[in-house]
Amino acid sequence: MSATRSLADDFAPADLAAWRALAEKGLKGRPFDELIHRTADGLEIQPLYTSADAGGRTGPLTSPAVDVTRPWDLRGVVSATDPVEANRIALEHLNGGAASLLVEARGALADQDGLVPALKGVLLELASVALDAGADGARAADALAVAAKGSPRAALALHLDAPSAWATSEGADLAALTISFANTALRHAAAYPQASLFMASGVAVHDAGGTEVQELAFMAAGAVQAARAAEAAGGDPAQALARTVLGLSADQDVLLTIAKLRAARLIWRQLAGAVGIDAPARIEARGSRRMLTSLDAETNLLRQTAACFAAAVGGADAIALDPFDRVLGIDSPVALRQSRNIQLVLMEESHLGRVADPLAGAFAVEQLTDQLARRAWAAFQAIEAEGGLNAALLSGRLPDQVAEAAEARAARIASGDLVMIGVNQHPRPGDAPPPPVSVADCPLPLRRDAVAFELKAFEEAAHAAS
Repeated sequence: MSATRSLADDFAPADLAAWRALAEKGLKGRPFDELIHRTADGLEIQPLYTSADAGGRTGPLTSPAVDVTRPWDLRGVVSATDPVEANRIALEHLNGGAASLLVEARGALADQDGLVPALKGVLLELASVALDAGADGARAADALAVAAKGSPRAALALHLDAPSAWATSEGADLAALTISFANTALRHAAAYPQASLFMASGVAVHDAGGTEVQELAFMAAGAVQAARAAEAAGGDPAQALARTVLGLSADQDVLLTIAKLRAARLIWRQLAGAVGIDAPARIEARGSRRMLTSLDAETNLLRQTAACFAAAVGGADAIALDPFDRVLGIDSPVALRQSRNIQLVLMEESHLGRVADPLAGAFAVEQLTDQLARRAWAAFQAIEAEGGLNAALLSGRLPDQVAEAAEARAARIASGDLVMIGVNQHPRPGDAPPPPVSVADCPLPLRRDAVAFELKAFEEAAHAAS
């Protein structure tokens, strides 16, 4: 039997000093620090990593997919407010390759008379329906339970998330939402044992311009808040946590998105261990809404593809992408189709499900995962020290911190330090967006990255037309 031979045998041993000398030569007098990228949280991403940087974690954080051709739940977004149109889009998604639906059940669609016809023809024991209902969450959950009547094994996702609902609504009562959502969850828990009840999401923080650490800390604090609310309503906090879904945004920064999702699993392990449950994290990744632009809107397709790739590699259990032209107020058939086909190509043609946690052991990813998890856990502890997520929101401290991060992000985009193709670099001449939409008056409003450039383009177009 021949001896095992390393592929590196024919090469000289790696020498970090020699590599640095070559790197500095290439910089031609510029400081080496230019090769170091710093995240919005101040974390450093080095140009080169070694095994010493891996943080001691080289094992996969996710399990192999049951079906490698469909390794995650492709979730079609239904945002129409008219029940007939919502039903058409829902069936189009399911017939076009989606496995489940994320229904934005606001207003009329949050009631039984709206949601039930919107789900006509949807087999709820085969296609899971998740809700994005904001402050209407309790009404929408009740309506979904009616729609699922006769299907006790329906894998509903009620997604009750009081902190996010309050933070993204105008004039809501956080204490009332917390009590109402907890009572609603417990009321439906026994009738639908396969249903997830709560969502602990950091998406509101991301879309308001927050950092990755802020988003993860909000997510962790939201999970604890849901468990406490369930206990106060007479339920089992451990079971409430076990039936909680984690929500995170995925954007065009592939490395950070991958590390953020992996860090969420490390944080979940700590939370689950604290209450004595052995339940894996379930993560729903939503395509970032702050990254979408009405200027050269087709570039949103590229951002969504990068975001979807990162979410899949990071181990998301479900992924939902908005239509690329949603900012234009269109949701065109081709955009709805592309929101599915981006995922289908990555699943079925690029075979992303064939390896579990494919970047496990990559030194840069392991270190960034570890740094994000540690910093987010410290931020979560600070929220807990203030009395929990509700207290941190009502005090204004947390919204103020997110607003500060958003201002810093906007400054980087304005200066060109943070690049948006088609917006602050390589804009399409004469591309004028629709009239700008005012920012909602709520604690964590959606702050899209391109708004300042869209406003300028709109004003220039209006001036040229006058």
